[in-house]
Amino acid sequence: MLRSYQSVIILKPDLDGPQLDQAIEKFELIFKKSGGAVINLEKWGKKRLAYKIRKHKFGIYLNIYHTCEAAKTSEMEKEYQLYDLVIKYLIIKLDEKAVERIISEKEAVAEEEAAREKASADDNAASDKPDTVAAAAKPGADEENKG
Repeated sequence: MLRSYQSVIILKPDLDGPQLDQAIEKFELIFKKSGGAVINLEKWGKKRLAYKIRKHKFGIYLNIYHTCEAAKTSEMEKEYQLYDLVIKYLIIKLDEKAVERIISEKEAVAEEEAAREKASADDNAASDKPDTVAAAAKPGADEENKG
């Protein structure tokens, strides 16, 4: 039976962009092997740790909402432990309300981004047109015509 989980994973801080993308692909592969899929992935970025973990003061945080078969979580934990880029991890089982909230938040963020892109496209289109109204409404233009 598929259940929903949240995995918070802390990776080594010295990863660059392509290495981070490879790590994310590896996690997606782990979820597929366990019969699940990624619902939502959030990159929280590089943050200072509260205490040193494996001689690291910083870590790159990933927050991954995913599905997985309940019996495969122990295998997933072993994969996390064996992956050398992982400093620390936490897997939390989610209830249905939390999953619905996550999906609705994801949809809301997507709608906001689409609205922002549309607004910026509209602004760019408006700035390309010559501003004839502003030229006609120069201060003092009416005074010159009256006198």
